[in-house]
Amino acid sequence: MSLTPEAIATLSQVTTATITTVLLKKGLRNVWLRGAKPLRPGQKRLVGPAFTLRFVPAREDLATPESWSSPISTRTAIEAMPEGCIAVVDAMGVKDAGIFGDILCARMVKRGVTALITDGVVRDLEGVMGTGLPVWCDGHAAPPSVAGLTFVGWGEAIGCGGVAVFPNDVIVADQDGAVLIPQGMLDHVLAEGPEQERMEAWIVDEVNKGAVLPGLYPMNAETKARYAASKK
Repeated sequence: MSLTPEAIATLSQVTTATITTVLLKKGLRNVWLRGAKPLRPGQKRLVGPAFTLRFVPAREDLATPESWSSPISTRTAIEAMPEGCIAVVDAMGVKDAGIFGDILCARMVKRGVTALITDGVVRDLEGVMGTGLPVWCDGHAAPPSVAGLTFVGWGEAIGCGGVAVFPNDVIVADQDGAVLIPQGMLDHVLAEGPEQERMEAWIVDEVNKGAVLPGLYPMNAETKARYAASKK
């Protein structure tokens, strides 16, 4: 199933916590990207297909300021980003070299990129935040990427935050972080995610009314019957 506007609208109403629960029930445990935290408090939930970028450890003959003019550079990669994508960057968890700064983030905004997600850090923090680009990362640092990383390409499978990310996998990010939905699981999450949200909202309402947790969460047969009746 493709990521249609309708699918994006549906996923925008499903929390990353709920998505992890839905995927856990199908046996997928490793879908939460470690280290990718919202840079700005209150960022709204965002959804988009992954556009992948990959760094490897810095090598002195390759990780140079001159490399920024190479055909294989973050600058060139940004020009390949389609509107609506979420850039997912494998920075190997490096925290002392900022992968993107304000100029690159500003260009991403102009290209209509939905968000930047990385297990690394950004630089030029004030400028990055000024661009308005939503960012999930592991902090910020002054040194540029070449101080600790070598950029090697885009559009291939990566590991970000310990999660395997393939191009066009679906990313959902909110205040709990970023979660991956494999392309083959999208239809399942679209079907089960909203129902999981409805069920949990009903459970919260029952708790607020004074219900005890055993038999309610998880539901026993009697509780399931009451919940089913509440939907009629």
